Amino acid sequence: MESIIRTDHLTKHYGKVHALNDVSISIKKGEIYGFLGLNGAGKSTTILLLLGIIHPTSGASFLYGKKVSAGNNRLWKKVGYLLERQYSYPELTVIENLEIMRRLRNISDRKSIGTIITRLKLEPYKEVRAKNLSLGNVQRLGLAKALLHNPDILILDEPVNGLDPAGIVEIRELLKDLASSRGVTIFISSHILGEISRLATRIGIIHEGMLIQELDTNELENLCKKRLVLDTDNKKAARLKLLENGYSVDISKEGLLEVKGDDAIRHPENIANILVYAGLPPKLLKVKEENLESYFLRAIRVIGGDIK
Repeated sequence: MESIIRTDHLTKHYGKVHALNDVSISIKKGEIYGFLGLNGAGKSTTILLLLGIIHPTSGASFLYGKKVSAGNNRLWKKVGYLLERQYSYPELTVIENLEIMRRLRNISDRKSIGTIITRLKLEPYKEVRAKNLSLGNVQRLGLAKALLHNPDILILDEPVNGLDPAGIVEIRELLKDLASSRGVTIFISSHILGEISRLATRIGIIHEGMLIQELDTNELENLCKKRLVLDTDNKKAARLKLLENGYSVDISKEGLLEVKGDDAIRHPENIANILVYAGLPPKLLKVKEENLESYFLRAIRVIGGDIK
């Protein structure tokens, strides 16, 4: 299947600052690609290059197989985007802002504004000036402008910034529906790692301007470390008993016993049986799995804020 969004050795330098180095990605129709990185890692630079707002030092980006360039205006007819710092006309209402966007996009259907206001749940605020909107509703307005023309590609920088938990779920379900039912291809940058793991079908991790890893979301379960933690009234005796039975046991950062090995994780009931018969019944026995945030930090080797 042909890539809808592609970058080929994309590089951007600002003097001695290497904002992006040799980044090559390929995103197919209907995929939701989550782009993860620390602040300053190169996420926003990549988005600006994809949108043709800045020019690469070397390499190129492509939409629908066509090279992104300032003069190729036809590329943007089916592209919706939201920048991290999205702008509206502050003195104009939500409806007025959307009306300007409708005209800029040459959308003949005047009902499209009402439709998108309903979809983004902006009805109570449609006559409110943009400058008086909450951060979450400013974000909803930005998404409304990005979706007004029913794009086939969405390029979104921190789309759930400022939204409350219910709003985050609403936008997540909206984006998933666009990808699954309409085949919209979505490139999404976000620092909310847990949300990316629930939304994206594929994840790219960028660090110091370099793409260091790509993975399918369904791979994440196998890549994330799992550990069995337990607690008893006599941890020392419990540890000795498990060591006698061939298990590898350490003390976790939380002061709990941590049993390593696939067998312990797959069959914690065996651990429970050993301890119960030894008169050391566990009062806590739980398999803990590394989340995306922990995996991300491990992937870029950040320990206590220092790169190791």
